[in-house]
Amino acid sequence: MTAWDDSMNLDELFGGSSVPSLKIGRHELEFDRARIMAVLNITPDSFSDAGRLIGLDAALTHAERLLGEGADVLDIGGESTRPGAESVSVDEEIGRVVPVIEAIAARFDVPISIDTSKPAVMRAAVAAGAGLINDVNALRGEGALETAAALNVSVCLMHMQGEPRTMQDAPHYDDVVGEVRRFLADRLLACQMSGIDKKRIVIDPGFGFGKSQAHNLALLAQLGQFASIEAPLLVGLSRKRMIGTITGRDMNDRAAGSAAAALLAVERGARIVRVHDVAITRDALAVYAAMRPFEKAPKPTAVRPKSPWDDE
Repeated sequence: MTAWDDSMNLDELFGGSSVPSLKIGRHELEFDRARIMAVLNITPDSFSDAGRLIGLDAALTHAERLLGEGADVLDIGGESTRPGAESVSVDEEIGRVVPVIEAIAARFDVPISIDTSKPAVMRAAVAAGAGLINDVNALRGEGALETAAALNVSVCLMHMQGEPRTMQDAPHYDDVVGEVRRFLADRLLACQMSGIDKKRIVIDPGFGFGKSQAHNLALLAQLGQFASIEAPLLVGLSRKRMIGTITGRDMNDRAAGSAAAALLAVERGARIVRVHDVAITRDALAVYAAMRPFEKAPKPTAVRPKSPWDDE
């Protein structure tokens, strides 16, 4: 049996009658297992790639490697959203991502996501071949919600307190899990009211986007609470500062910690993990998937039938 054998599906693991899925362009991404979204940043100031993938040839080479390692979706971004990042113009962002999306769509049979908050970039990226809009601003920008609805593609709604330049200055919540959950539920409802099918909506609690270390760990520990929203959960923990704070490792040496965090997220209900280091994440999730069919459900506590003499 291989790591991703078709017999390892949610029907067997959870007793369901069908496998949930997400339509991304012409692809149907089935959640018979946790899926891996690989990061492909075409930016000079990305917190991880830092300009390494500027240029079409470099981006295509990296895309091929990510797919070879087991990526299920490629998430392409042309504007950094790291803490302190400055915005870029619409034309510049389109110029970065559209040639890469077109080339990947022509060369590889893979679902493509566009990481953007700008309506014009959304339109250009979808026309080029993207089938999922991954918006860190949860479609709150001017015209974003209407654009996504008109494009009739899937969307990922992420929670962010503040905006990238200042979001980590002093994040505060009275109840981080409850507040993030309510925000995502409200945004999902707004999408539905605008005509976006709920089956096309993914939610993301936004680790590191306006959250302290304690906030991030509370969200990870209590991810199961997001199940009440009844939408696929995407989690992005890869190489983030919270991993570095825990492990003491620099950003480019956080693959093991990131894979551990991804595994914890999947164990708590994440359907998609957004990562930079695909191979190590795939292996960790393969081990987890192989173990799941052998887990034993707790035995129900036996209850003795009440006797008519019990009250005497």
